[in-house]
Amino acid sequence: MPADRRSAPPRAVPLIVTVFGDAVLPFGGRVWLGSLIRLLAPLGVSERLVRTAVYRLSREHWLRAEALGRRSDYLLTDFGRRQFEAAERHIYASGHASWDGRWRMLVMLPAKWSAAEREHLRRSLAWQGFGQLDGNVYLHPGAPLEESLAALDTEDFPRLREKIFALTGTGPGDRHAIVRAAWDLAELSRAYGAFVRRYRPLAPAAAARFEPERAFVVRTLLIHEYRRLLLRDPGLPGELLPADWQGSKARALCVRLYRALAAPSQAHLRAMLRTAGGPRPELSRGFARRFSAS
Repeated sequence: MPADRRSAPPRAVPLIVTVFGDAVLPFGGRVWLGSLIRLLAPLGVSERLVRTAVYRLSREHWLRAEALGRRSDYLLTDFGRRQFEAAERHIYASGHASWDGRWRMLVMLPAKWSAAEREHLRRSLAWQGFGQLDGNVYLHPGAPLEESLAALDTEDFPRLREKIFALTGTGPGDRHAIVRAAWDLAELSRAYGAFVRRYRPLAPAAAARFEPERAFVVRTLLIHEYRRLLLRDPGLPGELLPADWQGSKARALCVRLYRALAAPSQAHLRAMLRTAGGPRPELSRGFARRFSAS
């Protein structure tokens, strides 16, 4: 059966990233720390772990604190919002787009690169679905290059794009061979298959009748596991995917369950989410469009 509150909790930092993107962002992207602590309690995350994880995400420029008297809200930084909005399009969009046959490439120029710059570049582009060829070349069949470059900018790396050359082209060679060289889709397809086997026993009709807290817990774990798979998924168009690709089955299952869990889980969020000033944030209209065309 799918994971629930009786299972061992996921690691605090990636779980809070999921909760911010899936639950807090639709309600304005800011939340009182005390409210976040209460929200994560049924997921098995202690107050100490929440505080530690939020501090780490602040140090890494994903979140920032905003004090109001003795309380503090945590909200996304500009960098964090860009990353979350890019991930949101990837997770909740309508599926694989068609391919125009052209590769989008980012090439590391022969400049002085620190180890920290290389790691930041690798992690940021992997988050956006880029594959890596020969160490210094990253490519994707459809990523918007200007947005990809903008997502690299942080306080620690404000001018990284000056060391990168962006270009678009068709490129020679077998496109499936290029895909195999840049991405490990076989292992990812197996992981998608495991996701399907884990959540398939949960019927959408039963999920829709969950009480609000349980619906929130299951929705969070569902999208947390699915999001972690998508972090490894480059979002390739269908013509570049293998014939036995399990990602399509995983997506269809996730969509059905997420839709069933949406109403009861949102009731829990309306009851729990507060800002430091007290009012409950309003739900954005964009939430209703999640998975709407899938």
